[in-house]
Amino acid sequence: MKRLLPACASLILFVSLFAPIATPQSKADYAIVHAKVFTLAGPPIEDGTVLIHDGKISAVGSDLAVPAGAQVVDAKGLQVYPGLFDAVTQMGLSEISAVRATVDSTETGQFNPDAVAATAILPSSAHIPVTRAAGITEVIAAPASGGFDSSGDTNLIGGQASAIYLAGWTIDDMLINKHAAMVVDWPDVQTRSFDLSTFSIKEKPFPEVKKEYDKQINLLADYMEQARHYAQLLQAPGGATFPRDVKLEAMAPVIRGEVPLLVFADTARQIRDSVEFCDKQKLKMILAGGQEAWKVKDLLRSKNIPVVLRPTLAAPPDDDDPYDRMMTQPEELRTAGIQIAFASFDNSFARRLGQQAANAVAHGLPYEEGLKAVTLYPAQIFGLDSQLGTIEAGKVASLIVTNGDPLEVTTSIRYLFIKGRLTSTDNKQKDLYEKYLNRPKPGR
Repeated sequence: MKRLLPACASLILFVSLFAPIATPQSKADYAIVHAKVFTLAGPPIEDGTVLIHDGKISAVGSDLAVPAGAQVVDAKGLQVYPGLFDAVTQMGLSEISAVRATVDSTETGQFNPDAVAATAILPSSAHIPVTRAAGITEVIAAPASGGFDSSGDTNLIGGQASAIYLAGWTIDDMLINKHAAMVVDWPDVQTRSFDLSTFSIKEKPFPEVKKEYDKQINLLADYMEQARHYAQLLQAPGGATFPRDVKLEAMAPVIRGEVPLLVFADTARQIRDSVEFCDKQKLKMILAGGQEAWKVKDLLRSKNIPVVLRPTLAAPPDDDDPYDRMMTQPEELRTAGIQIAFASFDNSFARRLGQQAANAVAHGLPYEEGLKAVTLYPAQIFGLDSQLGTIEAGKVASLIVTNGDPLEVTTSIRYLFIKGRLTSTDNKQKDLYEKYLNRPKPGR
Protein backbone atom coordinates (compact mmCIF):
# COMPACT_ATOMS: atom_id res chain seq x y z
CA MET A 1 0.00 0.00 0.00
CA LYS A 2 2.85 2.39 0.85
CA ARG A 3 4.29 1.79 -2.59
CA LEU A 4 0.91 2.30 -4.27
CA LEU A 5 0.02 5.60 -2.57
CA PRO A 6 2.61 7.75 -4.45
CA ALA A 7 1.52 6.20 -7.75
CA CYS A 8 -2.15 6.93 -6.99
CA ALA A 9 -1.29 10.50 -6.02
CA SER A 10 0.60 10.96 -9.29
CA LEU A 11 -2.34 9.57 -11.25
CA ILE A 12 -4.79 11.94 -9.53
CA LEU A 13 -2.47 14.89 -10.27
CA PHE A 14 -2.16 13.85 -13.93
CA VAL A 15 -5.94 13.55 -14.34
CA SER A 16 -6.52 16.91 -12.67
CA LEU A 17 -4.03 18.62 -14.97
CA PHE A 18 -5.34 17.18 -18.21
CA ALA A 19 -9.05 16.74 -17.52
CA PRO A 20 -11.38 18.62 -19.90
CA ILE A 21 -12.55 22.06 -18.88
CA ALA A 22 -15.90 21.51 -17.17
CA THR A 23 -19.08 22.86 -18.68
CA PRO A 24 -22.53 22.73 -17.08
CA GLN A 25 -24.19 19.44 -17.94
CA SER A 26 -27.64 20.08 -16.45
CA LYS A 27 -30.77 19.74 -18.54
CA ALA A 28 -32.35 22.85 -17.03
CA ASP A 29 -35.04 24.77 -18.90
CA TYR A 30 -34.20 28.34 -19.88
CA ALA A 31 -36.13 31.36 -21.05
CA ILE A 32 -34.19 34.12 -22.82
CA VAL A 33 -36.47 37.16 -22.58
CA HIS A 34 -36.63 40.76 -23.88
CA ALA A 35 -34.00 40.13 -26.57
CA LYS A 36 -33.85 41.05 -30.22
CA VAL A 37 -33.88 37.60 -31.79
CA PHE A 38 -32.27 37.03 -35.20
CA THR A 39 -33.78 33.69 -36.15
CA LEU A 40 -32.37 33.66 -39.72
CA ALA A 41 -35.60 31.87 -40.62
CA GLY A 42 -37.54 35.13 -40.89
CA PRO A 43 -37.35 38.78 -39.84
CA PRO A 44 -35.79 39.68 -36.47
CA ILE A 45 -38.14 39.56 -33.49
CA GLU A 46 -38.11 42.70 -31.35
CA ASP A 47 -38.51 42.04 -27.63
CA GLY A 48 -38.50 38.32 -28.34
CA THR A 49 -38.38 35.23 -26.15
CA VAL A 50 -36.57 31.95 -26.77
CA LEU A 51 -37.65 28.96 -24.68
CA ILE A 52 -35.25 26.04 -24.22
CA HIS A 53 -36.36 22.61 -23.01
CA ASP A 54 -34.33 19.41 -22.86
CA GLY A 55 -31.54 20.84 -25.00
CA LYS A 56 -33.78 22.07 -27.80
CA ILE A 57 -35.65 25.22 -28.71
CA SER A 58 -39.24 24.65 -27.64
CA ALA A 59 -40.61 27.99 -28.82
CA VAL A 60 -39.51 31.36 -30.16
CA GLY A 61 -41.57 34.51 -30.56
CA SER A 62 -42.90 37.52 -28.72
CA ASP A 63 -45.26 37.52 -25.71
CA LEU A 64 -44.50 33.90 -24.85
CA ALA A 65 -45.32 32.68 -21.35
CA VAL A 66 -42.29 31.59 -19.35
CA PRO A 67 -42.77 28.00 -18.10
CA ALA A 68 -42.70 27.43 -14.35
CA GLY A 69 -39.24 26.49 -13.12
CA ALA A 70 -37.38 27.82 -16.16
CA GLN A 71 -34.23 29.84 -15.49
CA VAL A 72 -34.78 33.32 -16.87
CA VAL A 73 -32.03 35.13 -18.77
CA ASP A 74 -32.95 38.80 -19.02
CA ALA A 75 -31.46 39.87 -22.37
CA LYS A 76 -32.91 43.39 -22.52
CA GLY A 77 -30.68 45.42 -24.82
CA LEU A 78 -28.97 42.25 -26.10
CA GLN A 79 -29.33 40.15 -29.24
CA VAL A 80 -29.73 36.42 -29.85
CA TYR A 81 -28.25 34.59 -32.85
CA PRO A 82 -27.67 30.97 -33.83
CA GLY A 83 -24.20 29.83 -32.75
CA LEU A 84 -21.49 30.27 -35.37
CA PHE A 85 -20.34 27.21 -37.34
CA ASP A 86 -16.70 26.90 -38.48
CA ALA A 87 -16.84 24.62 -41.51
CA VAL A 88 -13.14 23.52 -41.61
CA THR A 89 -10.78 23.25 -38.62
CA GLN A 90 -8.35 20.82 -37.00
CA MET A 91 -10.10 21.39 -33.66
CA GLY A 92 -9.01 18.81 -31.11
CA LEU A 93 -6.58 17.24 -33.59
CA SER A 94 -3.72 19.70 -33.19
CA GLU A 95 -2.63 21.49 -30.04
CA ILE A 96 0.83 23.00 -30.58
CA SER A 97 1.92 22.83 -34.21
CA ALA A 98 5.63 23.03 -33.30
CA VAL A 99 5.34 20.02 -30.96
CA ARG A 100 4.81 16.99 -33.16
CA ALA A 101 3.52 14.80 -30.32
CA THR A 102 0.50 17.10 -29.93
CA VAL A 103 -0.46 16.97 -33.62
CA ASP A 104 -2.72 14.07 -34.63
CA SER A 105 -4.26 15.41 -37.80
CA THR A 106 -2.54 13.24 -40.41
CA GLU A 107 -1.93 9.52 -40.87
CA THR A 108 0.90 7.99 -42.90
CA GLY A 109 0.27 6.78 -46.44
CA GLN A 110 -1.72 8.18 -49.34
CA PHE A 111 -5.08 6.54 -48.58
CA ASN A 112 -6.61 6.67 -45.10
CA PRO A 113 -10.40 6.65 -45.55
CA ASP A 114 -10.81 4.58 -42.36
CA ALA A 115 -9.22 7.32 -40.20
CA VAL A 116 -12.04 9.17 -38.41
CA ALA A 117 -11.35 12.60 -36.90
CA ALA A 118 -13.67 11.96 -33.94
CA THR A 119 -11.51 9.12 -32.65
CA ALA A 120 -8.49 11.46 -32.27
CA ILE A 121 -10.19 14.62 -30.98
CA LEU A 122 -8.99 15.82 -27.57
CA PRO A 123 -12.00 17.24 -25.69
CA SER A 124 -9.68 19.08 -23.27
CA SER A 125 -7.91 21.02 -26.04
CA ALA A 126 -7.15 24.59 -24.94
CA HIS A 127 -8.26 25.78 -28.39
CA ILE A 128 -11.87 24.76 -27.73
CA PRO A 129 -12.74 27.21 -24.91
CA VAL A 130 -10.97 30.05 -26.74
CA THR A 131 -12.94 29.32 -29.91
CA ARG A 132 -16.35 28.98 -28.30
CA ALA A 133 -15.79 32.24 -26.37
CA ALA A 134 -15.98 33.90 -29.82
CA GLY A 135 -19.50 32.50 -30.30
CA ILE A 136 -18.54 29.41 -32.31
CA THR A 137 -20.64 26.49 -31.10
CA GLU A 138 -19.99 23.88 -33.81
CA VAL A 139 -17.09 23.01 -36.11
CA ILE A 140 -16.01 20.48 -38.68
CA ALA A 141 -12.78 18.80 -37.54
CA ALA A 142 -11.09 17.74 -40.77
CA PRO A 143 -7.99 15.51 -40.85
CA ALA A 144 -5.15 16.09 -43.33
CA SER A 145 -6.54 19.48 -44.30
CA GLY A 146 -3.40 21.61 -44.03
CA GLY A 147 -3.62 24.89 -42.19
CA PHE A 148 -1.50 26.79 -39.69
CA ASP A 149 -1.91 24.20 -36.93
CA SER A 150 -1.21 20.99 -38.85
CA SER A 151 2.34 21.51 -40.16
CA GLY A 152 0.88 21.41 -43.67
CA ASP A 153 0.85 17.61 -43.90
CA THR A 154 -1.72 16.08 -46.25
CA ASN A 155 -2.72 12.79 -47.94
CA LEU A 156 -4.65 12.01 -51.10
CA ILE A 157 -7.50 10.66 -48.98
CA GLY A 158 -6.89 11.96 -45.48
CA GLY A 159 -9.82 10.46 -43.62
CA GLN A 160 -13.29 11.33 -42.39
CA ALA A 161 -14.15 14.78 -41.08
CA SER A 162 -16.41 14.91 -38.03
CA ALA A 163 -18.94 17.56 -36.98
CA ILE A 164 -18.75 18.37 -33.26
CA TYR A 165 -20.13 20.73 -30.64
CA LEU A 166 -17.52 22.74 -28.75
CA ALA A 167 -18.53 21.50 -25.30
CA GLY A 168 -18.42 18.13 -23.59
CA TRP A 169 -16.32 15.91 -21.36
CA THR A 170 -16.00 13.18 -23.98
CA ILE A 171 -16.24 12.96 -27.74
CA ASP A 172 -19.62 11.24 -27.33
CA ASP A 173 -20.89 14.40 -25.60
CA MET A 174 -19.56 16.54 -28.44
CA LEU A 175 -20.47 14.48 -31.48
CA ILE A 176 -22.95 15.71 -34.10
CA ASN A 177 -21.96 13.54 -37.07
CA LYS A 178 -18.95 11.25 -36.92
CA HIS A 179 -18.89 10.82 -40.70
CA ALA A 180 -19.60 14.33 -42.01
CA ALA A 181 -17.36 14.12 -45.10
CA MET A 182 -14.40 12.29 -46.63
CA VAL A 183 -11.35 14.55 -47.00
CA VAL A 184 -9.44 14.59 -50.28
CA ASP A 185 -6.41 16.81 -50.82
CA TRP A 186 -6.33 17.39 -54.56
CA PRO A 187 -2.80 17.35 -56.07
CA ASP A 188 -1.41 20.47 -57.69
CA VAL A 189 1.02 21.29 -60.48
CA GLN A 190 3.74 23.26 -58.69
CA THR A 191 6.98 23.92 -60.53
CA ARG A 192 8.41 25.96 -57.65
CA SER A 193 9.01 24.71 -54.11
CA PHE A 194 10.99 25.83 -51.10
CA ASP A 195 14.04 23.71 -50.27
CA LEU A 196 14.53 23.72 -46.49
CA SER A 197 18.05 22.27 -46.79
CA THR A 198 19.29 25.30 -48.74
CA PHE A 199 16.59 27.84 -47.84
CA SER A 200 16.11 28.60 -51.51
CA ILE A 201 13.46 28.27 -54.21
CA LYS A 202 13.76 25.05 -56.19
CA GLU A 203 12.50 24.88 -59.78
CA LYS A 204 11.28 21.75 -61.56
CA PRO A 205 10.52 21.38 -65.27
CA PHE A 206 6.79 21.54 -66.04
CA PRO A 207 6.70 18.17 -67.91
CA GLU A 208 8.18 16.45 -64.85
CA VAL A 209 5.68 18.05 -62.46
CA LYS A 210 2.74 17.39 -64.79
CA LYS A 211 3.72 13.73 -65.06
CA GLU A 212 3.70 13.41 -61.26
CA TYR A 213 0.34 15.20 -61.10
CA ASP A 214 -1.22 12.81 -63.64
CA LYS A 215 0.20 9.87 -61.70
CA GLN A 216 -1.50 11.06 -58.52
CA ILE A 217 -4.84 11.53 -60.27
CA ASN A 218 -4.61 8.06 -61.80
CA LEU A 219 -3.86 6.58 -58.38
CA LEU A 220 -6.96 8.28 -56.98
CA ALA A 221 -9.10 7.07 -59.91
CA ASP A 222 -7.86 3.49 -59.49
CA TYR A 223 -8.62 3.62 -55.77
CA MET A 224 -12.15 4.85 -56.45
CA GLU A 225 -12.64 1.98 -58.87
CA GLN A 226 -11.48 -0.52 -56.25
CA ALA A 227 -13.84 1.07 -53.73
CA ARG A 228 -16.72 0.85 -56.19
CA HIS A 229 -16.18 -2.87 -56.76
CA TYR A 230 -15.89 -3.46 -53.02
CA ALA A 231 -19.12 -1.53 -52.38
CA GLN A 232 -20.87 -3.73 -54.94
CA LEU A 233 -19.58 -6.85 -53.17
CA LEU A 234 -20.94 -5.55 -49.87
CA GLN A 235 -24.41 -5.29 -51.37
CA ALA A 236 -24.25 -8.51 -53.39
CA PRO A 237 -27.02 -11.01 -52.55
CA GLY A 238 -26.15 -14.41 -51.17
CA GLY A 239 -23.54 -13.27 -48.68
CA ALA A 240 -20.49 -13.84 -50.87
CA THR A 241 -17.30 -14.24 -48.87
CA PHE A 242 -14.27 -12.09 -49.61
CA PRO A 243 -11.33 -10.69 -47.63
CA ARG A 244 -12.36 -7.69 -45.57
CA ASP A 245 -10.67 -4.36 -46.34
CA VAL A 246 -11.54 -1.68 -43.76
CA LYS A 247 -10.21 1.13 -45.95
CA LEU A 248 -12.35 0.22 -48.95
CA GLU A 249 -15.26 -0.49 -46.64
CA ALA A 250 -15.01 3.09 -45.32
CA MET A 251 -15.31 4.34 -48.90
CA ALA A 252 -18.61 2.56 -49.53
CA PRO A 253 -20.85 5.39 -48.19
CA VAL A 254 -18.94 7.84 -50.39
CA ILE A 255 -19.42 5.67 -53.47
CA ARG A 256 -23.14 5.39 -52.68
CA GLY A 257 -23.43 9.18 -52.39
CA GLU A 258 -24.30 9.07 -48.69
CA VAL A 259 -21.14 10.92 -47.56
CA PRO A 260 -19.72 13.87 -49.56
CA LEU A 261 -16.12 14.38 -50.62
CA LEU A 262 -14.62 17.48 -49.00
CA VAL A 263 -12.07 18.31 -51.70
CA PHE A 264 -9.29 20.74 -50.84
CA ALA A 265 -8.37 22.64 -53.98
CA ASP A 266 -7.36 26.25 -54.59
CA THR A 267 -6.13 26.83 -58.15
CA ALA A 268 -8.44 26.94 -61.14
CA ARG A 269 -6.76 23.82 -62.57
CA GLN A 270 -7.26 21.89 -59.32
CA ILE A 271 -10.89 22.94 -59.03
CA ARG A 272 -11.71 22.19 -62.64
CA ASP A 273 -10.07 18.76 -62.57
CA SER A 274 -11.60 17.79 -59.22
CA VAL A 275 -15.10 18.81 -60.32
CA GLU A 276 -14.78 16.83 -63.54
CA PHE A 277 -13.40 13.86 -61.59
CA CYS A 278 -16.27 13.83 -59.08
CA ASP A 279 -18.82 14.29 -61.87
CA LYS A 280 -17.40 11.33 -63.77
CA GLN A 281 -17.27 9.21 -60.61
CA LYS A 282 -20.79 10.35 -59.61
CA LEU A 283 -19.58 11.59 -56.21
CA LYS A 284 -21.09 14.34 -54.10
CA MET A 285 -18.51 17.14 -53.79
CA ILE A 286 -17.91 20.07 -51.44
CA LEU A 287 -15.07 22.38 -52.46
CA ALA A 288 -12.81 23.58 -49.64
CA GLY A 289 -10.33 26.41 -50.15
CA GLY A 290 -11.31 27.75 -53.55
CA GLN A 291 -8.92 30.70 -53.77
CA GLU A 292 -9.45 30.80 -57.54
CA ALA A 293 -13.05 29.60 -57.51
CA TRP A 294 -14.11 32.84 -59.24
CA LYS A 295 -12.25 31.69 -62.36
CA VAL A 296 -14.45 28.57 -62.69
CA LYS A 297 -17.69 29.88 -61.17
CA ASP A 298 -19.80 28.81 -64.15
CA LEU A 299 -18.61 25.21 -63.77
CA LEU A 300 -19.27 25.23 -60.03
CA ARG A 301 -22.76 26.64 -60.53
CA SER A 302 -23.61 24.13 -63.26
CA LYS A 303 -22.64 21.22 -60.99
CA ASN A 304 -24.28 22.78 -57.90
CA ILE A 305 -21.09 22.53 -55.83
CA PRO A 306 -20.91 24.59 -52.60
CA VAL A 307 -17.66 26.27 -51.59
CA VAL A 308 -16.14 26.54 -48.10
CA LEU A 309 -13.85 29.55 -48.48
CA ARG A 310 -10.51 30.20 -46.83
CA PRO A 311 -10.09 33.32 -44.64
CA THR A 312 -10.79 36.51 -46.55
CA LEU A 313 -8.11 38.51 -44.77
CA ALA A 314 -5.31 36.96 -46.81
CA ALA A 315 -2.95 37.85 -49.62
CA PRO A 316 -4.26 37.17 -53.14
CA PRO A 317 -2.93 33.95 -54.72
CA ASP A 318 -1.24 35.68 -57.67
CA ASP A 319 0.94 38.78 -57.80
CA ASP A 320 -1.28 40.27 -60.51
CA ASP A 321 -4.51 39.87 -58.51
CA PRO A 322 -6.13 42.88 -56.83
CA TYR A 323 -5.18 43.23 -53.17
CA ASP A 324 -8.80 42.58 -52.12
CA ARG A 325 -9.35 39.53 -54.32
CA MET A 326 -10.16 37.24 -51.37
CA MET A 327 -12.63 39.79 -49.96
CA THR A 328 -14.56 40.43 -53.16
CA GLN A 329 -14.71 36.79 -54.29
CA PRO A 330 -17.51 35.72 -51.88
CA GLU A 331 -20.02 38.16 -53.40
CA GLU A 332 -18.89 37.24 -56.91
CA LEU A 333 -19.58 33.57 -56.19
CA ARG A 334 -22.90 34.30 -54.47
CA THR A 335 -24.06 36.44 -57.38
CA ALA A 336 -23.16 33.55 -59.70
CA GLY A 337 -25.55 31.29 -57.73
CA ILE A 338 -22.97 29.35 -55.71
CA GLN A 339 -23.57 28.58 -52.03
CA ILE A 340 -20.67 29.69 -49.85
CA ALA A 341 -19.54 29.31 -46.26
CA PHE A 342 -16.54 30.72 -44.42
CA ALA A 343 -14.04 28.72 -42.37
CA SER A 344 -10.83 29.33 -40.46
CA PHE A 345 -8.97 26.23 -41.75
CA ASP A 346 -7.03 26.05 -38.45
CA ASN A 347 -7.43 26.39 -34.69
CA SER A 348 -5.34 29.34 -33.59
CA PHE A 349 -7.40 31.90 -35.49
CA ALA A 350 -10.77 30.17 -35.52
CA ARG A 351 -11.96 32.84 -33.09
CA ARG A 352 -11.83 35.35 -35.98
CA LEU A 353 -14.42 33.48 -38.07
CA GLY A 354 -17.01 36.25 -37.74
CA GLN A 355 -14.57 38.90 -38.87
CA GLN A 356 -13.65 36.86 -41.97
CA ALA A 357 -17.31 37.10 -43.00
CA ALA A 358 -17.34 40.80 -42.10
CA ASN A 359 -14.48 41.47 -44.52
CA ALA A 360 -16.62 40.06 -47.33
CA VAL A 361 -19.62 42.12 -46.19
CA ALA A 362 -17.47 45.25 -46.36
CA HIS A 363 -16.65 44.32 -49.96
CA GLY A 364 -20.16 43.78 -51.29
CA LEU A 365 -21.60 40.62 -49.72
CA PRO A 366 -25.08 41.39 -48.25
CA TYR A 367 -24.96 41.38 -44.46
CA GLU A 368 -27.53 38.63 -43.96
CA GLU A 369 -25.69 36.44 -46.46
CA GLY A 370 -22.47 36.96 -44.52
CA LEU A 371 -24.19 35.97 -41.29
CA LYS A 372 -25.78 32.90 -42.86
CA ALA A 373 -22.39 31.92 -44.30
CA VAL A 374 -21.16 31.26 -40.74
CA THR A 375 -24.40 29.79 -39.37
CA LEU A 376 -27.05 28.33 -41.68
CA TYR A 377 -25.08 27.65 -44.86
CA PRO A 378 -22.37 25.45 -43.24
CA ALA A 379 -25.18 23.43 -41.65
CA GLN A 380 -26.89 23.05 -45.03
CA ILE A 381 -23.67 22.13 -46.83
CA PHE A 382 -22.98 19.27 -44.39
CA GLY A 383 -26.62 18.16 -44.13
CA LEU A 384 -27.15 19.38 -40.56
CA ASP A 385 -29.67 22.16 -41.15
CA SER A 386 -32.53 20.13 -39.64
CA GLN A 387 -30.71 20.54 -36.30
CA LEU A 388 -28.67 23.73 -36.59
CA GLY A 389 -28.30 27.08 -38.32
CA THR A 390 -31.51 28.92 -37.38
CA ILE A 391 -33.52 29.66 -34.24
CA GLU A 392 -36.66 27.57 -34.73
CA ALA A 393 -38.73 25.29 -32.54
CA GLY A 394 -37.39 21.75 -32.56
CA LYS A 395 -33.81 22.64 -33.39
CA VAL A 396 -30.85 22.17 -31.05
CA ALA A 397 -30.46 25.14 -28.72
CA SER A 398 -26.96 26.23 -29.72
CA LEU A 399 -27.29 29.98 -29.33
CA ILE A 400 -25.30 33.09 -28.52
CA VAL A 401 -26.54 36.16 -26.65
CA THR A 402 -24.43 39.18 -27.60
CA ASN A 403 -24.16 42.91 -27.02
CA GLY A 404 -23.90 43.55 -30.76
CA ASP A 405 -23.21 42.18 -34.21
CA PRO A 406 -21.35 38.81 -34.00
CA LEU A 407 -19.40 39.74 -37.14
CA GLU A 408 -17.85 42.72 -35.36
CA VAL A 409 -14.56 42.20 -33.52
CA THR A 410 -15.67 44.43 -30.63
CA THR A 411 -18.80 42.39 -29.84
CA SER A 412 -18.86 40.36 -26.62
CA ILE A 413 -20.63 37.07 -26.01
CA ARG A 414 -22.70 37.57 -22.85
CA TYR A 415 -24.32 34.12 -22.75
CA LEU A 416 -23.44 30.95 -24.65
CA PHE A 417 -25.74 27.94 -25.01
CA ILE A 418 -24.54 24.67 -26.50
CA LYS A 419 -27.13 21.87 -26.75
CA GLY A 420 -29.34 23.91 -24.45
CA ARG A 421 -26.72 24.14 -21.71
CA LEU A 422 -25.47 27.45 -20.43
CA THR A 423 -21.75 27.13 -21.16
CA SER A 424 -18.82 29.04 -19.70
CA THR A 425 -16.83 31.45 -21.88
CA ASP A 426 -13.79 31.25 -19.57
CA ASN A 427 -10.59 30.25 -21.36
CA LYS A 428 -6.83 30.33 -21.15
CA GLN A 429 -6.43 33.60 -23.04
CA LYS A 430 -8.94 35.35 -20.81
CA ASP A 431 -7.15 34.06 -17.71
CA LEU A 432 -3.80 35.35 -18.97
CA TYR A 433 -5.31 38.71 -19.92
CA GLU A 434 -6.75 39.18 -16.45
CA LYS A 435 -3.57 37.94 -14.77
CA TYR A 436 -1.33 40.48 -16.48
CA LEU A 437 -3.92 43.23 -16.42
CA ASN A 438 -3.87 43.02 -12.62
CA ARG A 439 -0.13 42.54 -12.15
CA PRO A 440 1.46 44.69 -9.44
CA LYS A 441 2.65 48.08 -10.63
CA PRO A 442 6.39 48.89 -10.31
CA GLY A 443 7.29 50.21 -6.87
CA ARG A 444 4.19 48.81 -5.17
